[in-house]
Amino acid sequence: MRIEIHEAVWLDAHQQFSLAEFADLSEMPEAELLQLIDCAALAPVDPKAAEAGFGGGFLMTATMAQCLRHDFDLDVGALVLPQLILHRIRDLEARCAPCGRSFRKVTSR
Repeated sequence: MRIEIHEAVWLDAHQQFSLAEFADLSEMPEAELLQLIDCAALAPVDPKAAEAGFGGGFLMTATMAQCLRHDFDLDVGALVLPQLILHRIRDLEARCAPCGRSFRKVTSR
């Protein structure tokens, strides 16, 4: 019998990670994360802080960037537009969530 040990981390949108922790969790090199910050595809919690800290909500963004980069063999510059679009979609979903079922599903007749 083979026993495998996996590490699980419970994420909270308010939880903050250092750049090194964020790079480790997202499996992206720190240099590429810094490039995404420079292109505004990823933003630290406090841009003016001496050490960049990232919220747990952005971990999904960074992980998605790593998946896109790996699956489509993209360089970091090519990740910016998809990341901005995905981030915008998540923002719109969050804004619409409180509306609940107030939106009717439009069906063709």
